[in-house]
Amino acid sequence: MSASDAVVIGAGHNGLIAAIRLADAGWDVTLLEAQPEVGGAVRSAELTPGYVSDLFSAFYPLAVASPVFADLDLDAHGLRWSRAPLAFGHPAGPDDDDAPVVFPDAADTAAHLGNFDRHDERAWLDLIEQWHQLRPAILNTLFGPFPPVGTLLKLLRSIGTADALRLARFLILPADQMVRELFSSEKSGLLILGNALHADIPLHAPGSGLMGYLLTMLGQDTGYPVPVGGAGELSAALRRRAESAGVSVVCDTEVTSIDVQGGRAVGVLDGTGRRWPATRAVLADVSAPALYTRLLSPDDVPTRVLDDLRLFTWDTPVVKINYAFGERIPWRSSNLGGAGTIHLGADARNIAYSTADIETGRVPEHPFLLFGQMTTSDASRSPAGTESAWSYSHLPRGVTDDEAAQLLARRMDAVLEAHAPGVSDLVVGRSVQTPHDLQTADANLEHGTVNGGTAQLFQQLIFRPTPNLGGASTPIDRLYLAGSGAHPGGGVHGACGNNAARAALASDGVRGLPRRLLSRNILQRMTKTRNAH
Repeated sequence: MSASDAVVIGAGHNGLIAAIRLADAGWDVTLLEAQPEVGGAVRSAELTPGYVSDLFSAFYPLAVASPVFADLDLDAHGLRWSRAPLAFGHPAGPDDDDAPVVFPDAADTAAHLGNFDRHDERAWLDLIEQWHQLRPAILNTLFGPFPPVGTLLKLLRSIGTADALRLARFLILPADQMVRELFSSEKSGLLILGNALHADIPLHAPGSGLMGYLLTMLGQDTGYPVPVGGAGELSAALRRRAESAGVSVVCDTEVTSIDVQGGRAVGVLDGTGRRWPATRAVLADVSAPALYTRLLSPDDVPTRVLDDLRLFTWDTPVVKINYAFGERIPWRSSNLGGAGTIHLGADARNIAYSTADIETGRVPEHPFLLFGQMTTSDASRSPAGTESAWSYSHLPRGVTDDEAAQLLARRMDAVLEAHAPGVSDLVVGRSVQTPHDLQTADANLEHGTVNGGTAQLFQQLIFRPTPNLGGASTPIDRLYLAGSGAHPGGGVHGACGNNAARAALASDGVRGLPRRLLSRNILQRMTKTRNAH
């Protein structure tokens, strides 16, 4: 068959964005996906008739804030966003009838926190003022080109050395220390602590504070938006955008190996033995271990890389429950009825107990839950007066069996019932996704993990996926890692795919620039001609 300039393996959001960037630059791109539909961990389905469930990810503050998504013009390809009246909330315990929540207006959130302690009202407004100053630099550092040296230097020049040191200290604070320094009330601090636990970083470890700070500030800044109609609508819009740029998307085609000749990636082979040649690059939206230990021959991978990968650490496995409720959820704290995301399962002390269980290999007796009210966020998800919802929590690292998953799911139900008495009587549909189910539906969710590897500092930045392989580049010429195993890791922000595409285009060199510009101009003229007819 005829060769493409590039073959992209995997049509998750990172693979789709990588393909779009290459096609926009004039490359002929083939995108191969093993599943029957695109999307990876950004998909939805009607598990209960009349209720749309997001099967994996659900809220997308990173996508809305990421500079990678900014110029994709996905609204022109059918994407619409919706938001809950309140971004998120976190009750201090089952008996809390006035949970801390984030309102759309920062002044309203501050006044609300002031009810817990007068100091916290001013502290919240100061935090928002700091965020507005730092927002461009933080987002560009995290989601811009790798390595982010230029952005960091610009930030240092703008704020001065002394303030830069204070900022650096603040951003590396463990989450539990960060909230102690920021707030007087434990309830106010829960807003950051709950968001910190979206990653698998212990609350006492460096890096956890940054995760909590980022997601909390985005909640106040952009809310926690969802695609109207379900998560799959985001992937569908990305596919339409890719195909409009000329990408050939082929589903039901599992890539089983990468063809390397003379140290250079020159194509891939699928499960039928068919070869898909690539003259310029192969980009892999797969996990780092899958790339180096399954898609590549051991003869093509340096021994040192294989040795480093034996130390690769996955994040903690996820158990997810999809609910369909016949009525709205009867929260003990009534203000949670307007929140899209809710963090359940305890105050700061009990959060520590739950994470300690996970770190010591025990299924948490009182798990910490991330809970999503999807109809509250997007009225199209289920009939009026009902709720499509989900909950997920974590098992200990390496514990993935179905028995442990079902035990955790029952304990998750109990946590929900404690915060919303009578909710179990409203269930009209319930399905559990175990770690095995998650991996079967998306091979990148290996062992039921959702971050592509731990987010702890020893496997982030230049150490991701291993100390020798920071970023998208690989030891194989013209082969790039485009999945969340590369910097900056998990989350729907598109940076991993975007960075891989940038690396591939850079390798094309100065000689390739005129060809890319010519191809792009031809494609634009063809598109205008089609639209004219």
